[in-house]
Amino acid sequence: MLMTPEAERYPTFIHRLIHDTEHPAFRAWTWVVNALIYLSCVAIALESVEAVKADYNWELATFEWFSVVFFTLDYAFNIYTANNRLKYVTSFWGMVDLLSILPSFLMLFNFSSVRATKILRLLRVIRILRVLKLARSAMNDVNAARDGKTNQIAANLRIYFIALFSVLMISSTLMFYVEGGLYTPDAIADGQMHMDAASTARGEPAGSTKFLPSDPLTGATIPDEKRFFTSIPETMWWCIVTLTTTGYGDLYPVTIGGRIIAAVTMLLGLVLFGMLMNIVGKTLMVMLFGEPVGHESEEPLKTPEEKIGAAFDLLADAGVITHKSAYMLKDVPVDELSERLQGDRVPA
Repeated sequence: MLMTPEAERYPTFIHRLIHDTEHPAFRAWTWVVNALIYLSCVAIALESVEAVKADYNWELATFEWFSVVFFTLDYAFNIYTANNRLKYVTSFWGMVDLLSILPSFLMLFNFSSVRATKILRLLRVIRILRVLKLARSAMNDVNAARDGKTNQIAANLRIYFIALFSVLMISSTLMFYVEGGLYTPDAIADGQMHMDAASTARGEPAGSTKFLPSDPLTGATIPDEKRFFTSIPETMWWCIVTLTTTGYGDLYPVTIGGRIIAAVTMLLGLVLFGMLMNIVGKTLMVMLFGEPVGHESEEPLKTPEEKIGAAFDLLADAGVITHKSAYMLKDVPVDELSERLQGDRVPA
C-alpha cells in the first residue's frame, strides 16, 4: 500500500506534534511550551528577589521542575523525529533545547569540592537562555505570513514582542549576574568571611575591616549607594529605560563588565526601535491608504514551474488541498507530476 506524501513526512503522531504546523496538536503543544517559557523566565526573575525566594522557594522550585519535564519531552521528541539526530543535537536549535534543561539537572549535583555558590549562580543564569526557544515560534510566524496563512502585521507584532522579551530577560539577567552578583547577600557574606580570616591571621580581631565588593577588572570598590542591581526585576527597570533610550540615570553600571553589557543593550534598543517603526509604518499605510502588506511588487510568472506553483497555491487557498501538500507538490518535477496526476502534457 502506497503512503501519501503527507503520511511519509509525518509517520507518527509525535512527528505531527513537533513538525506539522497545520495539525491542532502542534498548535496546542507549541502554545503550552511557549507559555511555560514565559512563565519560567518570570519565575527565574522572581527567584532573584531574596524576600520572594525566602517565602516561596518550594513553589518556585516545583514550577521549575514542572517546566523542565515539558522541555525535556520537547527535546526528546525533537531528537526522535529528526532525520539526522546527531546533526540536530549539535545544531543551534539542539543546543538551545539542551541548555534549557541541562542547568536544572546539573544543579542536582553536589559541588562541595569547588566554589559551589558561584557555580550554582551561573547555572541559574544559564537557564534564562531557554527564552531563545521562542525564536522557533518567530520563524513559524515568518513562514506563515509569507505563505499567507496569517496576518502579516499580527505576525510582525508577535515577532517584535518575542525579540523584546528575549533581549529584556537576557540583558537583565546578565547585568544582575555580572555586576549585581558582586554584592548579593551571599557574596557579601563570603567576602566578609575571607576578610575576617585574613584579619585573624594577622592577629587582628574578626570584623575589624569591612568587606567592600570591587570591580574584578579595575579593582575599584563599589560603595553602598551604587549597588543598584540587587535583583533581576530591579535590573529589568534599568533595561527598559536603556532599550527605549530614555536614560533616567537612576540606575547605571559602574564595573567594566556591566558597562559592556549596557553598551550592547543600547545597540539592541536601536535595532528594536527600528523594527517597531517598520511595523507601525506598514500598519498606518494599511489603515490610512489601504496599501497591501507584503507582495507589493510581485513579478509576472514566467516559467512553467512558477505557473504550477501558483496553481497549487490557488488550490490550497480554495481548500481543495492543504498548504503543506501544495508546498511539497511544488518540488515535484513536471514530468513526474504529470504522470502522478495521470494527465497529458500539452505539446510545446
